[in-house]
Parts: sequence; structure tokens; C-alpha cells
Amino acid sequence: MLVAAAVCPSPPLLVPEVAEGAAPELDALRAACLDAVAVLAAARPERLVVVGPAGPDAAGTYPQGAPGSFRGLGVDLDVRLGDGGPAGERRLPQSLTVAAWLLTRTAWSAAPVTGLGVAQSLGTDECLAAGRALVGTGERVALLVMGDGSACRTVKAPGYLDERAEPFDKLAARALGAADTAALAGLDAELAGELQAAGRAPWQVLAGAAGEAALRGALLYEDAPYGVGYFVAAWS
Repeated sequence: MLVAAAVCPSPPLLVPEVAEGAAPELDALRAACLDAVAVLAAARPERLVVVGPAGPDAAGTYPQGAPGSFRGLGVDLDVRLGDGGPAGERRLPQSLTVAAWLLTRTAWSAAPVTGLGVAQSLGTDECLAAGRALVGTGERVALLVMGDGSACRTVKAPGYLDERAEPFDKLAARALGAADTAALAGLDAELAGELQAAGRAPWQVLAGAAGEAALRGALLYEDAPYGVGYFVAAWS
């Protein structure tokens, strides 16, 4: 049973050491993310699953203690997914590495943590099925769902300007803020791919997990710094 969910974007710039001089620009985003994670702890889950986009080679499950690193970005910073020592050599994808950093910032200890990297090519039906599988154990499960909106909001965005990007992001933000699982399931996977919206697949995993849970949502942050849609939402 899904008892709570937090939705956060996954740019490495969330980490102040990575952002360096630009770190203050995202202070409000960081604060919203930490508030959303606090909602998860308050729900007293028996298990937390961190879900985020991943490349084909990084898709799949990750155990508690799985390692992640920001060294590839020139920062001497390593993290682990929840408490625990080494758990294999397979390193977390970027989205789950950022999530692990967020959990470290909140001193997460409310429940064991595992991770799920979701291939961005995964179809809607497969995403919904993956979400249902996450909550089919009878446990009280919480989800920390990582993923960005479109990357095409301005001419300086990673994907340049696409006029379809803002309407797509507005639709996604409304759905996340209202905990509207039908609207999330209805997001166009092909359009999301064209707009480089990495959050689409994880959001649809969330929609499958929520099912008929009737959770209430709140949108804590919505903006597009650097031309990329970032949303923070809490469901409880």
C-alpha cells in the first residue's frame, strides 16, 4: 500500500558542492525537496523506494547501501542509498545519486531504502505495472520519485526552445500537485521524449503505485530555471 510520495527533480545542481557559485539560485528548490521528504518520514512507512530515470545499462533495482558519486562532475563527494556499508559495485544512476544525497541531508532513518532505475524508453503500461508491483507486498510503502520536466523551455535550455514544452510542463505540474494518477498516466510518452522530460516514466510508475490509494497532493515548487521544468510535490 502506498502511504506517501514525494516528487523531486534530479539535477546534480541541487548539490551545493556541484553548483558552487550558483548554489543560492536553487535554495528554494532545495528547501522544497527537503520538505517533501519530511512528508515521507511522517507517514511512517515500512519501506522507502527511490524511483528515478536511468539509462538502459543502469535500469533495475538497487539495494540499500548502493553507492553513488559526484566525482564524475569534479566534486569529491560520495553517497550511499540509505544507511549501510558497501552493497555491491554497481553504482547508482545520477537521479538516484541525487536522491541519496537528499536522504542524507534529512538524516533519513524512518525505514529501509531501496532504489529503482527506470529506463526512459519504458512504455506507459510497463511503468504502471512496475508501480503496482512496488506496492503489491502488503507493506506500507513510500516513494521518492525523481525526475525533471521538459528541457526545452528557453533558447538556452539543453533541448533549445520548443513551444510544446510549457503546456506539457503545466499539465504535469497540475497532475503532480493534485495527485491525479489518471492525468499522469495520460502523459504522452513520445512527446515527453521529444521534450527531454526525464520525469515522465518515473511519474507514471508513481501513478501505477498510487492506484486507488486516494492520496492528496500539494505542489511545493514549480519553476524552469535554466530552461528545465522542475517540480516538487508531496502526496499523503
